[in-house]
Amino acid sequence: MARIRIPSTIVILFVMVQTGFILFMYARYSSFMPQSEEKTSRVHILILSSWRSGSSFVGQLFSQHPSVFYLMEPAWHVWVTMYQNSAKVLHMAVRDLVRSVFLCDMSVFDAYMPWKRNLSDLFQWAVSRALCSAPACDSFQRTDITSEMACKTLCGRYPFSKVEEACKTYSHVVIKEVRFFDLKVLYPLLTDPSMNLKIIHLVRDPRAVVKSREQSVKALARDNGIVLSTNGTKVEDSKYKVIQEICRSHVQIYETATLKPPNFLKNRYLMIRFEDLVRDPLSEISEMYRFADLSLTPTLKSWIYNITHGQGPGKKKEAFKITSRDAVSVSQAWRNVLSFQKIKKIQEVCKGAINMLGYQLLDSEKEQRDLSLDLVLPRRQNQFSWSSFNPKH
Repeated sequence: MARIRIPSTIVILFVMVQTGFILFMYARYSSFMPQSEEKTSRVHILILSSWRSGSSFVGQLFSQHPSVFYLMEPAWHVWVTMYQNSAKVLHMAVRDLVRSVFLCDMSVFDAYMPWKRNLSDLFQWAVSRALCSAPACDSFQRTDITSEMACKTLCGRYPFSKVEEACKTYSHVVIKEVRFFDLKVLYPLLTDPSMNLKIIHLVRDPRAVVKSREQSVKALARDNGIVLSTNGTKVEDSKYKVIQEICRSHVQIYETATLKPPNFLKNRYLMIRFEDLVRDPLSEISEMYRFADLSLTPTLKSWIYNITHGQGPGKKKEAFKITSRDAVSVSQAWRNVLSFQKIKKIQEVCKGAINMLGYQLLDSEKEQRDLSLDLVLPRRQNQFSWSSFNPKH
């Protein structure tokens, strides 16, 4: 039987054509891959903090960025709806809602606000620049710095469907939440392949937190009851039981993230102290932005300077608003307002957190009034979790 010899050059040419065809088909297939397989390209940032710790301010630092879709405390809807439960029981429902928001699935709100019709049905919607600019609202551009008052006036009647529509157009989704007390609750989100979650853990001197909480006693009463598991009864925190739980949670979150943490937390957890932030805003904000894969624009730099160099510590009626204030003055105001007896009690219930987070305990009223005595201790190398992402220190 005659054999047909095929020149080697033809064989090589055939293989090259075949390889090229395979690569072409793969590239074509890849371009039509479902969007769900590309979700990890979006960055998810959770600002994890507690009430009256400067978290609204930090939230705005992200909200005003043109690449960020931001929501402030969406889990408020969970707690309002199921207020007779404890914080621990509600952890799962809060986590599920947060996950859905990160993935831009706003149908999760159906269970908590079935009547939803407009943007204004969402808790604190107007502090989100993303909901005050296109495509959510046509009154502002993405690069504008928006105000809550102007947004409420111009954008409140846009349909609720705009929330999900807007979310899907951003590279970063940022949520500020005060309703997590255990970092391990977030492990399923940190290991979820459809998410790219990073956590910014914002802390503040507990003594300053108490001073700020005293300006908002009635507003915090329902949340206090949930923290203390009072079956729906609103309570004040005159015995500092709530601040004790908050301090415990900060210690738990910090220790979980830094003492033999799981591998999936590497480079995904950043500790920020409010006091460091107000003393050197641009430096600390730049560090947060690098952590979040964002860039600081000239417009944002100017706005940050103005918002941190206002007049005085702010008024009681501004307790939940972001206004232009002297930020350093705000961070030190508790030393002039709280009695030393109160300070001693706070130090008793939060001693572990005060020490761990790098604050100095006070031994006398004389020390309290001596503002030249710095109670914010310098960062020690490897003391805090920012050492896992530490371009400066």
